[in-house]
Amino acid sequence: MPSAEIITIGTEILLGEIVDTNAPYIARLLRDAGVDLYRKTSVGDNPQRIAQVIREALARCDVVITTGGLGPTVDDPTRQAVALAVGVETEFRPDLWEQIQARFRRYNRVPTENNKRQAYVPVGSIAVENPVGTAPSFIVEVDNHSIFSLPGVPREMEYLMQHAVLPYLREHYQLKGIIKSRLVHTAGVGESQIDDLIGDLEELANPTVGLSAHAGQVDIRITAKATTEDEAEVMINQVEDELRRRLEEWIYGVDAETLEQAALAGIIEAGWNLVALEAGLNGELIRRLSPYSPPFIGGQALPIALDPAELNDITFKYRRLAGAQVALGISLRPAGDKQDIHLVLLHPSGVDELYRPYGGPPGNSARFAVNIGINMLRETCK
Repeated sequence: MPSAEIITIGTEILLGEIVDTNAPYIARLLRDAGVDLYRKTSVGDNPQRIAQVIREALARCDVVITTGGLGPTVDDPTRQAVALAVGVETEFRPDLWEQIQARFRRYNRVPTENNKRQAYVPVGSIAVENPVGTAPSFIVEVDNHSIFSLPGVPREMEYLMQHAVLPYLREHYQLKGIIKSRLVHTAGVGESQIDDLIGDLEELANPTVGLSAHAGQVDIRITAKATTEDEAEVMINQVEDELRRRLEEWIYGVDAETLEQAALAGIIEAGWNLVALEAGLNGELIRRLSPYSPPFIGGQALPIALDPAELNDITFKYRRLAGAQVALGISLRPAGDKQDIHLVLLHPSGVDELYRPYGGPPGNSARFAVNIGINMLRETCK
């Protein structure tokens, strides 16, 4: 399988002024095509630094994909940077200039002189027409390596990835395999405990198994390389079966399945309704449950934390007033350098209460508390 690196170009990305959505999109396509992705790099609009990053990438991998910096302005340096990286000049291509002019004519517009910059590409490169934008793309082949330079506009990048880059990769590298991944979601257990239980699986070469911890949840990624999708599916299923054997009730779903969906499945099956009361969570609990109406029929958010007795009392009254069978109450209270989480769950079989201290990043505390509460729903209302 060929290896690849992605370079996203733009000072606005480097400084955090915009979020880079291009690299994740490209990464998913490369994964599905069976291309190993080694690195993702962001670099500002500086030709020398871009050229240096490209040269470093070429020393490590077979394919380099850049996005951004192909516009008509002075601070769009990718054409110059790629030429610099491979030791050539740029040259004007009349056919590209005609494509750019034709694109403008479709919108009854006239290109300005600076648009002519977009018709320059590195000498010897393969020009790629961009039918959905004004910035032509190009491919540079050097010493059995390939550089693809794509526009930064997501719609244009996506079109060219699908219609130019992937067909080229399939033909040039005779791609036959695929890389397939599955996320197995867990809740109610910590990353270290999971690692202790499945550490041997994390040492597998293919499929590979890795952990990703979130606030109150841990994801386990299984990634398989295979000749066909069916073969990859079999490999992944075998590992998932072993995970389910070892982790059992901690696993609540895979891929797009959410903790909320898993928690509400039993409530829906029982024909119950759910209300929620939160205190000190800034609406996090209600936001998470609102898309699932019914069985979620209402929520109340209080700006300040409640002590356990107040939380129980108000949650009980709210449940009775709403006529719901199930009520979840969560209060998040500052406590020195940590926070205290109090939960109460009222359901037809009784009352469950839970206390959890939280000492992690304050910005994650509300999400952590809500994940603990929703998982409490999942475990109780099966």
